[in-house]
Amino acid sequence: MTWAYPISWLELTSLVLFVALYVGYGLRLRRLAASLDQNPWRLGWKLLLRALGFGLLVISLLGPAYGVTQRPVRTAGKDVWLLVDLSRSMDAPDVAPTRLQKARAELATLITRFKADRIGLIVFAADAFVQCPLTYDQGALQMFLTTLQTSLVPAGPTDLTTALELALTRLSAIPRQAGAPPRATAFVLVSDGEDFGENLEPALRQVSRAGARVYTMGVGTPEGSRLPQPTGGFVRDSRGSEAITRLVPTTLRRLAEQTGGQYFELSDRRNEFPLLVNALNRVEGQAEQVRTVSVADNRYRYTLALALLLLLLDVLVTVKVIRP
Repeated sequence: MTWAYPISWLELTSLVLFVALYVGYGLRLRRLAASLDQNPWRLGWKLLLRALGFGLLVISLLGPAYGVTQRPVRTAGKDVWLLVDLSRSMDAPDVAPTRLQKARAELATLITRFKADRIGLIVFAADAFVQCPLTYDQGALQMFLTTLQTSLVPAGPTDLTTALELALTRLSAIPRQAGAPPRATAFVLVSDGEDFGENLEPALRQVSRAGARVYTMGVGTPEGSRLPQPTGGFVRDSRGSEAITRLVPTTLRRLAEQTGGQYFELSDRRNEFPLLVNALNRVEGQAEQVRTVSVADNRYRYTLALALLLLLLDVLVTVKVIRP
């Protein structure tokens, strides 16, 4: 025997009120019967009837489950690829503690909102790698997120084209039944938008033809900040001046607009990750899956029917308390 729901304050409060009210009712009935020289215990069996009926109602609320039933569950999920920029500029502290650490924390919250969807993780800078393939295993994905740092990928100019092509390759490799619609796919690009390389247009056209949407999250501030060196000091440009890295939203907005997605921002003053979650929730899955799962058989109907029967008997059967 198991229970579908744990006992809560509602059931406990109801039990306490029932006992308190019925004790008060019994004491009042006893005083009234004593003043009339009558026996109040003729109603004793009704007290038992009502207590049993109320107890069965509480048990019904808790959902007594016995045995296991196989039930089909139909889902309409989607695939979400997280494309995270690990270029050196993501270590900038204009978004505390750094752009990457702030984005990583928000992504960890985001993935918990999509339990019925598959999520994958691609990291990129000068090159792109699949850090975690599409999976329902949120624990594994959370573990991979905690390992993200800019030292995971080779240093060099940021190349978004490689990341998009890698995601498209994985997308085309997904098996699909003949005649079935493609599984809805969304790309979430997290970056500061600096220097995405050249010739993005062919990759964007492929993304559009594949039916995927790109949602971009710009991390950083327009004012930007200096970029600290791991060994101390700050990164300098070719002229010897301290380099300033800034959020460049123009390219990120264009990427989103050309694929039917949306652009959002993340900074110390502005966090639009909740808006991103809402936008992803509006992407409806086109490919339905039917899974058979084992669930406990909730048998509340039997205890509820018995409780209602006892309450009906309590109403229909009367007892004469005062006798001449």
